[in-house]
Amino acid sequence: MRTPIIAGNWKMYKNVQEAVELTKGLKEMLSSMKGVEVVLCPPFTDLSEVAKVLEGSAIGLGGQDCYWLNEGAYTGEIAPRMLKSAGCTYCIIGHSERRTYFHETNETVNKKVMAALAEGLKPIMCVGETLKEREENRTFAVVKNHVENGLKGVNGNDMDRVVIAYEPVWAIGTGRNATPGQAQEVHAYIRKLLGALYGESVAAKVRIQYGGSVKPENAAEIMKERDVDGALVGGASLKADSFFGIIKKSVKE
Repeated sequence: MRTPIIAGNWKMYKNVQEAVELTKGLKEMLSSMKGVEVVLCPPFTDLSEVAKVLEGSAIGLGGQDCYWLNEGAYTGEIAPRMLKSAGCTYCIIGHSERRTYFHETNETVNKKVMAALAEGLKPIMCVGETLKEREENRTFAVVKNHVENGLKGVNGNDMDRVVIAYEPVWAIGTGRNATPGQAQEVHAYIRKLLGALYGESVAAKVRIQYGGSVKPENAAEIMKERDVDGALVGGASLKADSFFGIIKKSVKE
């Protein structure tokens, strides 16, 4: 059975003091939690201090993005090696906000995935369609494009370190979310794509998260779907109680 993975994407929220306070609360709440992997992805400026709080816990740390080179004259960028030295084991790559506001493409996503893997990080690669693309019945075509091109050059042996996050863009931060059936349909499609690329045995092991207005109130229904292996949580991860509520409901019986 795949272990569910719940990642909290704090986006551009929480200064260092706030991040430390939230992390301490979550660490205490999750001290005896089993059957789920939890990853916190705070802003870059919070990483080192959050890593100190997480010492001795099973909670993982992730970056929200990375560049595809480990050093150079790239003002404002963060290298995979820097994330690793700050205590990260994961890195979110290709989030829809990065694609929308910072013009990321499948090509740059692929470069970042390859760079993260080369440095020993585990990429959480985001894929998903906009509302317009869904209304035009292009969901599968868009997801196929994101998956195949984002994973170009990644071999099957590395896929056990890759997490795919399906995030319908129309459900992120909008209060709308895909129905459990809609989520399962796309997750099953992604697993089928992975089977075609790497074989069914590899595809069966890859964890596919759902992301898009996940809350404690809707988490259980979404998480019970066969191919939903956790969640990439935005706003609801900014408060310990709501994030813990989602985590509790992700454990599969």
